[in-house]
Amino acid sequence: MGGIFCKLFRKRQLRVLINGLDAAGKTTLLYQLKLGEVVTTIPTIGFNIETLEHNNVELTTWDLGGRDKARPLYRHYYPGTDAIVFVVDSNDRERIDEIQKELHTTIKEDELREIIVVIAANKQDIHGVMTPEEVGEKMNVEFIRKSHRCEVFGTSATTGEGLYEMLDWVVEAVSTKQAAKVLGGTDKCITSEKEEKDSKSLYFSSTFSYIKNVFSKV
Repeated sequence: MGGIFCKLFRKRQLRVLINGLDAAGKTTLLYQLKLGEVVTTIPTIGFNIETLEHNNVELTTWDLGGRDKARPLYRHYYPGTDAIVFVVDSNDRERIDEIQKELHTTIKEDELREIIVVIAANKQDIHGVMTPEEVGEKMNVEFIRKSHRCEVFGTSATTGEGLYEMLDWVVEAVSTKQAAKVLGGTDKCITSEKEEKDSKSLYFSSTFSYIKNVFSKV
């Protein structure tokens, strides 16, 4: 039971990768979330890393460069990742097959077998782009959902449209998954018997209140 209590009472942190092909708007999306404004960017070489606070959760967010030569390096960033935000340029119809292939190849990696997947159908502020529904169909979301929890959001990194709804979903999805692991005893964390006993006495008066408090944290 010690793992449950140390998990519940420490500051919650998530590791999120922002991935996708070049020019999808990944860096603009990251800094819109971080700063609430549009930041002039250049193609990312390597990565950008920022810490975001959302709904009392700390998200360490990695924005990976999307050019061809950078993609083989992605797997070095996978261990310990809770969710991936795969950014799709909704105006890039010419490369949509390549985009789909990249996403499906990514989520097959061993370290990402249980990853939460978010598809950001970006650039929705541009007239005539593919809708989120079209992007979801092109990405074959129904197939992805056989192995991963996955959702599609229409976003605009320049206006902020859809970004916080997307972030809300990410936090909820990962939190639910983590809570299930805690209750199932698969999320380990070491604490002393005395700390566990004191925690039980202080925070929980019955089994019902204990379970209720677990789910109130997610």
